[in-house]
Amino acid sequence: MSLSAVIVDDEQLARDELAYLLKELDVDVVAQGKNGMDAVNLIKEFSPELLFLDVQMPGLDGFGAIKKLIDKKVPLPQIVFATAYDQYAVKAFEVNAVDYLLKPFDKKRVAKAVEKARQKLETAGSPGDQMGTIVKMLEQQARPPAAKVLLKSGGRLFLVDQKDICYASIEDGVITVVATAMEGQSNCRTLEELLDSLDPNMFWRAHRSYLVNINRIKEVVPWFKSSYQIRMEDKKQTEVPVSRAQTKRLRELFGL
Repeated sequence: MSLSAVIVDDEQLARDELAYLLKELDVDVVAQGKNGMDAVNLIKEFSPELLFLDVQMPGLDGFGAIKKLIDKKVPLPQIVFATAYDQYAVKAFEVNAVDYLLKPFDKKRVAKAVEKARQKLETAGSPGDQMGTIVKMLEQQARPPAAKVLLKSGGRLFLVDQKDICYASIEDGVITVVATAMEGQSNCRTLEELLDSLDPNMFWRAHRSYLVNINRIKEVVPWFKSSYQIRMEDKKQTEVPVSRAQTKRLRELFGL
């Protein structure tokens, strides 16, 4: 029985190696991605039977990708985690992974993982049947967001406390993060990736091009046609636009 599969890994060589091994095992790799958001989008698009997923990736990691798929109620494929870091093995199995592969990949171990996936598909049906269990385990194992954010500035790398960040903006694909004492660039590719690494109780997507720290809003400024801008606590007291879609959320936040 041929299986359809998606491979998501931020290392091209690892993807190529795994795809080569899977071809010999009658597994059809229908798509490849390099980060957690790719995983979410490719699973939604191709609905593969099997997902080979790296754990550590820029922005949204492997576990975060599964959580997002569950939140969006997307049917899950059989999942095999693949990574260089064996400390994630326990957590991988706690989210009902079929198997766990360490890099560099061993041909026999990959074959064993594929066989286990075939057996699960034949006996257990869709892994979506276990979705409730996976949700519960993910919630129990949920990691708090990192307290600090890495920023590049002047050729140096700085760690900035989340609470000190005022806002982040994106322009021409570059994300600038402005904090109370400095500003720099994030290595995230999208604001959505950056938001996934931040405290959801503290940060809000006020506009498609802006994330703001709710606790660093200094003033709400009425704008034309019942819209608003918000003035931040950074040194320049930057005014950030609030999109029409987020105006209701602004009113809820501050009782406008």
